[in-house]
Amino acid sequence: MALKKLKLAIFISGRGSNMLSILEACKDDAYPAEIVLVLTNRPDAKGIDIAKEHGIPTEIIDHKAFSSREDFEDEISERLENYDIDLIILAGFMRILTASFVEQWPDQIINIHPSLLPDYKGLDTHARAIADGKTEAGCTVHFVIPDLDSGPNILQRRVPILDGDTPETLAERVLEQEHKIYPEAIKIIAGV
Repeated sequence: MALKKLKLAIFISGRGSNMLSILEACKDDAYPAEIVLVLTNRPDAKGIDIAKEHGIPTEIIDHKAFSSREDFEDEISERLENYDIDLIILAGFMRILTASFVEQWPDQIINIHPSLLPDYKGLDTHARAIADGKTEAGCTVHFVIPDLDSGPNILQRRVPILDGDTPETLAERVLEQEHKIYPEAIKIIAGV
């Protein structure tokens, strides 16, 4: 019997490095998910080229072309109707989704955040952790709920903060762990 794979829509705004780590995991026939769509709000997002190179359907919806967040999200919803989506993966998607959009997809949107949630929600996580004298940072994959970076955690990975770390050096080490745990978190959701 063939493994039923979760159908993923990956939302990106930039280079798509987390998308690429999931794409690599999906190449394994035993991996319980497949990417059926890559969607971006930025026409110049580098990750779109990666998706196209791998034959993954793409949708480009420039948020700047819409007069409201709701109109932008209505267009996203309309495009998603063309795909059979089980799970939306936010992978560097730099738009905050409205409560009404999130509530259309209960327990079906996940995000990765570069801190050990619930610590350091929002932006500038690495600089804030260093400034506070923390000895470790990390990343968290969590379910998305209407409250920013507040949904239930699925998986975390800790990264030590080293003497002399800058936000940039810490970000590099945290990103390495993001690439490992995002595919793992999807397996957890799939029940594997």
